[in-house]
Amino acid sequence: MIRVTVVEIEGCMASSAAITYDVIATANRISAAAKRALPFNVTTVRCGPRRNRAQLRGTELAIVPGLGTWSADELDRKLKSPACRRAGEMLVEAFESGAALAASCASTFLLAEAKLLDGRRATTTWWLAPLFRRRYPQVDLTDRMVVADWPIATGGAAMAQMDLMLAIVDRFAGPRLAKACANYLLLDERRSQAPFMAISHLAGQHPKIAKAEKWVRDNIARDFAMEELAEAVALAPRTFARRIAATCGVSPIQFVQRIRVETARYLLETTRLSVEEIARQVGYAEPSTLRRLMRRNTKHSPGYFRPIT
Repeated sequence: MIRVTVVEIEGCMASSAAITYDVIATANRISAAAKRALPFNVTTVRCGPRRNRAQLRGTELAIVPGLGTWSADELDRKLKSPACRRAGEMLVEAFESGAALAASCASTFLLAEAKLLDGRRATTTWWLAPLFRRRYPQVDLTDRMVVADWPIATGGAAMAQMDLMLAIVDRFAGPRLAKACANYLLLDERRSQAPFMAISHLAGQHPKIAKAEKWVRDNIARDFAMEELAEAVALAPRTFARRIAATCGVSPIQFVQRIRVETARYLLETTRLSVEEIARQVGYAEPSTLRRLMRRNTKHSPGYFRPIT
């Protein structure tokens, strides 16, 4: 039986914590029904504003649910809080004693702050990814839903806690039980966060990039060079490329492609226009180009987004 400790930091995302307990309970129930030994023994450690003497001694796996922050400023304040500082210390001690660690969403910042992700592959919630890259350049960040770089695993945005928990079950109790949990909970495999990223949310974090987004949408039906887009927001092309990468984590061409695909998806969902006409409206002369980019960015063909009639 694996000794698991869930580290709940004051104000953590309730759904993320609930998912953690629910998946573990499901794994234990399925094992019990099959008359097998229960795979997980769970305890909880809560970190609040007051310093406590809680430790993770004996823990084989520590799981940190999402922090429940909704802005970069709030996240920065929380990381400096006594609760997060104490949690970071405990996680370092547990890791040095041989425990595996798992965190998702903004909690991945807690591991990075403690230098536990240095030189490792990791993921975090898509909307905080640009900030993560700036703060922790020594971490190899991806847009995967889950990166199981054991003995540390990280998950993406809030509901990626479910995907992270299935990876944990797979690792510590076997792939058959993980599959059984996924079937019981009606879960599909989701490998990347890319289809769920809202480029407008990322662009809105910088006034120049927000202006660039509006300019692209206003000129979406025509072909234009990236130099023209940079000029429209009064930036040199190289400076513009750096700002886009820092704010959205993409190149200028990918930025424009994401906006075109997002607009095409909206038209597919809300109109009866043909794919050929939609391709023209978002700036592609060849519908095959739109089809290819939609498959790359959303993992689906245009027909997938048509409403059922």
